[in-house]
Amino acid sequence: MSGQPLVVARNVSKSFGHVEVLKGIDLEVQRGQVVCLLGPSGSGKTTFLRCINQLETYDGGRIRVDGDLVGLEERGGRLHRLPDKRIAAQRREIGMVFQRFNLFPHMTALENVVEAPCQVLREPRAQAVARARALLERVGLADRAGNYPAQLSGGQQQRVAIARALAMRPKLMLFDEPTSALDPELVGEVLAVMKELAADGTTMIVVTHEVAFAREVADEVVFMDGGVVVERGAPAEVIGAPKHERTRTFLARMRAEHRA
Repeated sequence: MSGQPLVVARNVSKSFGHVEVLKGIDLEVQRGQVVCLLGPSGSGKTTFLRCINQLETYDGGRIRVDGDLVGLEERGGRLHRLPDKRIAAQRREIGMVFQRFNLFPHMTALENVVEAPCQVLREPRAQAVARARALLERVGLADRAGNYPAQLSGGQQQRVAIARALAMRPKLMLFDEPTSALDPELVGEVLAVMKELAADGTTMIVVTHEVAFAREVADEVVFMDGGVVVERGAPAEVIGAPKHERTRTFLARMRAEHRA
């Protein structure tokens, strides 16, 4: 990992009405790095992820991906929101996997993966199909290419969703609690795919409650609470020997829930 960071966020703020959800978030993510965001519900993790992908417009600060200011441009010393078409172009380079799989129910697994490269990138269909088959094989679903979402388990649907995001050849992958909607026995198969992506050098920001996954895979763990970054560092530091009481309390609660 060298050169300029792929993601640079500076003093990012976001409010919904009178509620300040993000209170000046700073973050850098190097190319090939995996950063896991931990924290209680309502801490701002998902909102921050959605600001990077411009599913939410941030109110203050700057977010840059690969040097480009996300969602905004500077003109005459002032910031202006980009037109929707240019935001869509930026979003194409950022893959996002949600809690819910959001697959098209009337399309097979293969068709779900092929759709965006054909419609958005204008890839020749034969090329898109070949790549989609390779991606489904990569996520362990080569034999499910002809199945519809209703014929797949939750874990299989989430793996199709990962393949679909990868089909756009994104510079950055965002994961928003990708295992939270899954039955416990299906979590491992999704995390295994994510571990492979990390090993292959995919740049990833992962909002997760899977502390063991963060400990094993993350290059950096960021603990958020109340819209601020409370603590950040290597997994051994933040998870193994947290400095802040809020971090310790959160991790103790997660361990208790895991044992229950």
